[in-house]
Amino acid sequence: MEAVAAPIPDSGGAVLDHNPNPAEVEVLTLRVDEVVEKVDKLEEKVNEVEQFYTNLSKKQQQTGSKGSSAVKEKEKQVLSMRKQQQDASRREAAAAKRMQELMRQFGTVLKQLTMHKWAWPFMHPVDVKGLGLHDYFEVIDKPMDFSTIKNQMEAKDGTGYKNVREICADVRLIFKNAMKYNEEGSDVNFMARTLMVKFEEKWLQFLPKVTEEERRREEEEAEAQLDMQLAQEAAHAKITKDLSNELYDLDMHLEELREMVVQNCRKWSTEDKRKLGAALTRLSPEDLTKALEIVAQNNPGFQSTAEEVDLDIDAQSESTLWRLKFFVRDALEAQSKTAPASTGGNTNDDKNVNNNNVTSNNHKRKREICDAIAIAKTAKKRSKKPS
Repeated sequence: MEAVAAPIPDSGGAVLDHNPNPAEVEVLTLRVDEVVEKVDKLEEKVNEVEQFYTNLSKKQQQTGSKGSSAVKEKEKQVLSMRKQQQDASRREAAAAKRMQELMRQFGTVLKQLTMHKWAWPFMHPVDVKGLGLHDYFEVIDKPMDFSTIKNQMEAKDGTGYKNVREICADVRLIFKNAMKYNEEGSDVNFMARTLMVKFEEKWLQFLPKVTEEERRREEEEAEAQLDMQLAQEAAHAKITKDLSNELYDLDMHLEELREMVVQNCRKWSTEDKRKLGAALTRLSPEDLTKALEIVAQNNPGFQSTAEEVDLDIDAQSESTLWRLKFFVRDALEAQSKTAPASTGGNTNDDKNVNNNNVTSNNHKRKREICDAIAIAKTAKKRSKKPS
């Protein structure tokens, strides 16, 4: 059919007023540049929000004026993070202070143990050389004694014990070393075994205090982690809301830009509309659906998803016609590059299009802006030609 094969008008072919005002063209170009810059900034923020919620979803499965507003929002996030870090430091300091008090109380238990009449062999490091114990370090990997424990408990340089369980482990090590090196039945082995039993009795009495502090600390850490997550979600929800408002403002700018573009273009002729209608019939089903969506954007009553659609080209606004023209042009160019030469057709099985995706909408806006840029550049070139 000859009508179907009719070419769509070229973007540079007599689409603009022959005598455009250079000043108006310059203003239009500047407006286009401003909108493009805003789209780029918005897309960056959209990607940031999408990345946040993507990471959040993975964790749950496992267990300008607008530019200045973005800067302010980031500053708020930094302040919030700083406050959370300060709160975490205070909690850590309070927990460390409570643990220091527990270790002080545990020191009283150790003092009672060291006052036992059989504690003297374990008060100081083993005199390996003086006692001629040449194989001691071959048998014992980590020597331990009460004086070493006392020094560790009193250390002020940060090398001391951090919790009571570390002290408990070293006390047990004293007696285990003694029982390991000295044969069963020897005096030192018996003394170590006896003191070990007494220590375990005292430890069982003291253990509830330790477990209570550990439980409290775990709860505080879990609460802090939840607060951090909620704060991040709230911050990104605020960013999402701001993005929605900015995208709405951008839509308004785009609408104004379209009107400015249309004002610099000549009116569509009957022939132009006929060629556009013919070109629409050559679109793939997917591209045709997108074209109908463009029509529906400026015509709320138009049912683009109905089984049968009656599209009246003559009833469309100039703005809609230009948007359709540029979309059809790009779609047909893409089809010509991917379709087999013998058929000239285009098949596309991937129709998984998410119209609610913010990033996808940004790409549509950028495409519309690029169309506007093409018109603005053409107008600028014409304004430079001698009359």
